[in-house]
Amino acid sequence: MASMFIKIVCILPLLLVSAVGAPGGRGYKGKWELVSQNSGVSAMHAILLPKINKVLMYDATIWRVSKFPLPPQKMPCHMVDPVNKIQDCWCHSVLFDIETSELQALKIETDTWCSSGGLTVDGNLVSTGGFRKGANTARYLSTCKNCDWKEYPTALAEPRWYATQVTLPDGGFVVFGGRDAFSYEYIPQEGLSNKKAIFLPFLRDTSDNLPLENDLFFRIENNLYPFVHLAPDGNLFVFANNRSMLFNPAANKVVREYPTLSGGARNYPSSGMSVLLPIKLYVDNPEAIPADVLVCGGAPWDSYFFAETRKQFLPALRDCGRLSLMKPNAVWKTEVMPSPRVMGDMTILPTGDVLMINGAKTGTSAWGYAEEPNFVPVLYKTKAKRGNRFHELAAGTIPRMYHSSSVLLPDGKVLIAGSNTNNGYLYDVKYPTELRVEKFSPPYLNPKLAKLRQEIVVDTSDKVINYGKRFRVNVRSKELGLNKADLKVTMFAPAFTTHGISMNQRLLMLGIVDVINNVWPGIHSIIAAAPPSGKVAPPGYYLLYVVYKEVPSVAMWVQIK
Repeated sequence: MASMFIKIVCILPLLLVSAVGAPGGRGYKGKWELVSQNSGVSAMHAILLPKINKVLMYDATIWRVSKFPLPPQKMPCHMVDPVNKIQDCWCHSVLFDIETSELQALKIETDTWCSSGGLTVDGNLVSTGGFRKGANTARYLSTCKNCDWKEYPTALAEPRWYATQVTLPDGGFVVFGGRDAFSYEYIPQEGLSNKKAIFLPFLRDTSDNLPLENDLFFRIENNLYPFVHLAPDGNLFVFANNRSMLFNPAANKVVREYPTLSGGARNYPSSGMSVLLPIKLYVDNPEAIPADVLVCGGAPWDSYFFAETRKQFLPALRDCGRLSLMKPNAVWKTEVMPSPRVMGDMTILPTGDVLMINGAKTGTSAWGYAEEPNFVPVLYKTKAKRGNRFHELAAGTIPRMYHSSSVLLPDGKVLIAGSNTNNGYLYDVKYPTELRVEKFSPPYLNPKLAKLRQEIVVDTSDKVINYGKRFRVNVRSKELGLNKADLKVTMFAPAFTTHGISMNQRLLMLGIVDVINNVWPGIHSIIAAAPPSGKVAPPGYYLLYVVYKEVPSVAMWVQIK
């Protein structure tokens, strides 16, 4: 049997790009700005951490180099090979200050290459898997001033390389798949180790192999980094390759299977994008809460074969599939994006729309297996009618391809970093390792709309909320009064972003009970209803936005439990 392996990496660039279209006009398409020349490490993995408002970025330890030397307080160096006295004296993980762009060094030793992650109820990060000796590891990073990584290399029963981690209704985690891991397992308590994983035939059956001569085959896979979303009934939507199901992990039971999404493959290395679309909530919610999943882009199922063996890069997919999870006879409804996209990122915006950004127009994931960077972001208008949902925005100038990332920030901007199509930190190649960091301002940040931007009065608003209860958000406003029909209160769960997958990303549109205008001069009070349960909103920290006439405020952190 012949087995072909897939490759991986990260990079970054620089520049200020003007907005396209006249500010204030219907043609305003957003703005790019360069905020840092050097992220220190290639932003292969990224997530916004609560409480400290810093973006955690990390790459892989295999290269034993980055652009940020380990500072004295993090010494001694990591001894990679005690026999030959090979040391690693470089940072592979940093905290990026979203206001100042300053870097804070972190020390990590197990290999995080192609790992996964999510936030605990207390807002701390749990990361799982990676490469080689990091593949069975669980890592913990607390959000305190001088905290650093804690690593447990034997925590997982099976190696988790290109696996997906999902948060459950009780705040725990389960991790699905990975290379040669046709199984899932619950992440154990810190310091403990799993004895065995739970076999899941679906992950074996969705793996692609291309038959060759003499009973050999070419390994393509196409089911790594499966898309896993927590549905509002507490089950998990699992999508791998082109198939999907609703799954109950506690019972190890397939609740239902959905139709195949035709057209090509969507998971690594074909690397499409997926989000659970915003969940609309009311003051009083039905027992069955609707939810839609969106899957866009990817590549023909054999695209990796052609890139690997012939250096031929097939056009990426242009289609999107949208599925209503709770409907009894759910079917995929397809739409066509303005351009093909593989290795892109999808970020849900505070308004409920979706930003598609980064990636390439041809090829697949892996080192050097794609061409034609896709510079043009696309706004997907979730509530618009089919045929009117896609809007192209201001083009960037930096190729953001393999190992790029995007992170929604409290001010409504999207931080864009990463891209490394090479095996290592290389700068004299066609697509250099990219260390520049940008921010993209979506159209709702048009300067002419600034007067509509509400300001949350954090000190007098409720920052800890309880399931099914009402809570208060006070806003300072230039408006004499606010109409409830013009308002949205949205809660966003920060995503762990890597390789085109945004784990645990979700946005909730809350029911608004009442608006009390002028509780103080220029201050209005919004009474909202918290989500009904952990099935809809797992416990933890969320960014809460007040959106007025489609313009979001700066968010405040809230914790639901």
